[in-house]
Parts: sequence; C-alpha cells; structure tokens
Amino acid sequence: MLYKYKNDYEKITMGLLSFIPDLKEISHLKAELKWYASEEERSLFLWKNDDGDFIGVIGVEVNDDILMIRHIAVTPTERNEGVSFQMLDALSELFQSCKIMGSFDTSKIIAKWERKKDK
Repeated sequence: MLYKYKNDYEKITMGLLSFIPDLKEISHLKAELKWYASEEERSLFLWKNDDGDFIGVIGVEVNDDILMIRHIAVTPTERNEGVSFQMLDALSELFQSCKIMGSFDTSKIIAKWERKKDK
C-alpha cells in the first residue's frame, strides 16, 4: 500500500533511497528530500508490504497530465516480488488522468510494467 511521505518517515525514506546508486551519500539524500519538498508537484510515496514494513519508495513529479517517475527503490529482499509493479499500479490508480513516464533511470522498469499490464 502507498503512503505519502511525511517527515515522520524521513529515516526510513533515506534508507530506501540509499539503494539508488547516486544517492549513497547522506548529503545527496538530504538534498533529494529537500528537492521533493520544495515543489508541490513533487512527491515521495512509500510502499508497505503485508507485514506492515516499508519496503519501497517511489518519487514522482506531476506536470499537467504527465506523471514522471523519478526514482524507484525497493529493499533487496523484496526486489523479485513484483513490488515495483505494484507501486506503479497503485500510482496509476491514484493519478488516473496522467500518463506515466519514466526518467532515464526508471524508463526500463516503466516499459516492462507497461508491457505486463498490456497482456
């Protein structure tokens, strides 16, 4: 289930974002959180598994009718469980009027998700 980021989730969000290679350093993580918080169109969402643990994070930016997926990170133990696709499914429900697109880093997973849902 998706949860919109709030300050109470800062440490877990930083931990999940640290799975992204460019965000390993604390200064980069803090800058990224600040970047998402600086504009209303940008949001972070966390994903909870059935056990109630946060296991994924997804960063988005909404412009007109486009939902740009900036970041997707899932804990290593959950990566082969289809969590990324579940997060994308939930976002497509939440932003029904938007076309989902990926950044350079997320475009491959978006393309796989689109092929899977088109079957």
